[in-house]
Amino acid sequence: MDERVVTVAAVETVGPDTVAIDVETPDGFEALPGQFVLVRATVDGEELSRYYTLSSPDVDGTFELTVGVDPDGDISPWLADLDAGAELAIEGPFGNVKYDDEGDVVVVAGGPGIGPAVAIAERAVDHGHDATVLYQDDGPAHTDRLDELAGAGASVHVFDDDADDELGDAIGEHGDDGTVFVFGFADFCELATDALAAAGLDADEAKVESFG
Repeated sequence: MDERVVTVAAVETVGPDTVAIDVETPDGFEALPGQFVLVRATVDGEELSRYYTLSSPDVDGTFELTVGVDPDGDISPWLADLDAGAELAIEGPFGNVKYDDEGDVVVVAGGPGIGPAVAIAERAVDHGHDATVLYQDDGPAHTDRLDELAGAGASVHVFDDDADDELGDAIGEHGDDGTVFVFGFADFCELATDALAAAGLDADEAKVESFG
């Protein structure tokens, strides 16, 4: 993919140690919720790159990246300190896990997986489909958007990090309510697919994006 330079439109805190970065959509850039881009930056003379998944339901005018900020990290604190008008180099979009308005969705998110989860759920609701969000995090992000989703009729459930059993039960209960998407770190993705299998559902049908 060719590298593009994009302009930051806004940076907003959306949860504990979490920011959302809105960037202006460059000409010809097309992406769907669930896909991701590679962000390149030079920080203190070091060339760095990280993948970030889109957290906006579309790319009309601008699109959003949700970034978990590790105070001891290299690129995330730098990204969190950007101001409107700053420029970023990106490549992409990448990824085959994406939502293209095909029907009802069940989005299972752990930690940073909430970004693509809210994007997919919002797009589904906007297109008249049902959406269920099952989200596990002790310090939830995008709570305003989750509240708006619930107000629009989506089924939203937030679980603490130590509530694996409750999350698994909810996955089993809702796993047949639509196309299942799973976003999170590898252990979380395994928990989600195991819960689907335990409920007698086909875990191989789930669209899973592991963050490593």
